[in-house]
Amino acid sequence: MSQDREPQRRLLALWDHLGLTAAHVATQMPADIAGLARTAPERLGHIVLSVPARLDPAPFAAMADRVVMIAGETGPTAAATAHALRLLPAASRIVLPGYHATGWADVVADRTADVIDILATLPPLPPLALPPTTGAYAGIRYAITGQGPPLVLLPFFLAASQWEPAIPALAERFTVIVLGGRHLGGVAALEDRAAGASYQAMARTLWDRMQIEADDVVLDVGCGSGALDRLLAPRLTQGRIVATDLNRFLLREAAALSGGHENIAFQQANAESLPFADASFDAAFTITVLEECDADRALRELHRVVRPGGRVGVVVRAIDMPQWWHLELPPDLRRKAEVPPQSVAPAGVADASLYRRMQQAGFHDVTGCPALVTFDNPDGPIWHYREDHLMAQLTDDEAADWRRATEAARADGLLFMANPLHCAVGTKTVATKAVGTKRAGTKPVGIKPAGTQQGGSEC
Repeated sequence: MSQDREPQRRLLALWDHLGLTAAHVATQMPADIAGLARTAPERLGHIVLSVPARLDPAPFAAMADRVVMIAGETGPTAAATAHALRLLPAASRIVLPGYHATGWADVVADRTADVIDILATLPPLPPLALPPTTGAYAGIRYAITGQGPPLVLLPFFLAASQWEPAIPALAERFTVIVLGGRHLGGVAALEDRAAGASYQAMARTLWDRMQIEADDVVLDVGCGSGALDRLLAPRLTQGRIVATDLNRFLLREAAALSGGHENIAFQQANAESLPFADASFDAAFTITVLEECDADRALRELHRVVRPGGRVGVVVRAIDMPQWWHLELPPDLRRKAEVPPQSVAPAGVADASLYRRMQQAGFHDVTGCPALVTFDNPDGPIWHYREDHLMAQLTDDEAADWRRATEAARADGLLFMANPLHCAVGTKTVATKAVGTKRAGTKPVGIKPAGTQQGGSEC
């Protein structure tokens, strides 16, 4: 990401456009606000980090007494915020009892009253008189409601409802400014990831192995921002993609980004219970989604909705293999850096059991094609998202070693990292007297009408 597209530059431009001298900010993704905290802390009131799963404390050191961290009692947010508090002792940490906060936690929906109560205790700022309105500036969309001190709400990563459940109550106390668009939150990370050459190569290899044809009707389960659907769409000159996600927020963003791709239809759907008839699609794929749901149920659903002879491609993160940073690191620090984020739901899959699970779901000719995808833009959101996971575990000395190593590699023009993925393609068995298959000259039927709806995948 070039310097003129960094979040702090866009946010500062938006602050000036809206007349914000200073504003309270709440976000799940610390990297979105880290630049502003480091370079212009006077433009911020308090920062509320709402169940951050990945957190580099360093950018917030100068304003630690104005940092509030909300954490689950268990889950990755508990560890990340506990570690940050040791390095930012002036900050505040509020634990939600009994709450297991995952990287895709929908905390505002799950603990609405708690989140509202925490934000309501923020110290007063001068009120801001802005009429209710929507707009866009510096590439960031905004929606304003309420009257009072300004409270800016940045996007979460994968939370389905984002801030919606709390906005009516917050608008009684604050001028609430909700931000969105491709440059913030999980959408920015997903778009940045999909822009990587090796990531696109992984997706194209998957589709090639699936033998997707120009007139196919293809299902994407867990489309996120729709970046890969936009990459696939030009192949389907007579076909189309039905891009689904459980997340209303992401679906809305994906539809906005889809532009002129008329052969992509977005629809809300649960991977564990797809709203389509049997044999509805020529092919289907899902990329970094089955970590977050009941993977076996989702695989059976993918098998059900694809026609006999159709192929399904699946990609999951490989937490059973090391990730790699091209850095000169001390041995102990390298061992920490090699461990990928271990974020996976209890019934999810993020290891080599994927290949056996596909067979057990009924697929035959399961072909494994693991991939190693690289990222080389240390100013981009996907880099920060992965690096912040590591920084949340390091001591001060280790963090200093890490920064020295990254600066040296950057100076040499050799700063990049790579992380592994398990990838597989399987085929649905053709019945002896199959009727209605594509090979018999009949296109799949039974696809539910797919209109654009409000709206993932962990990175």
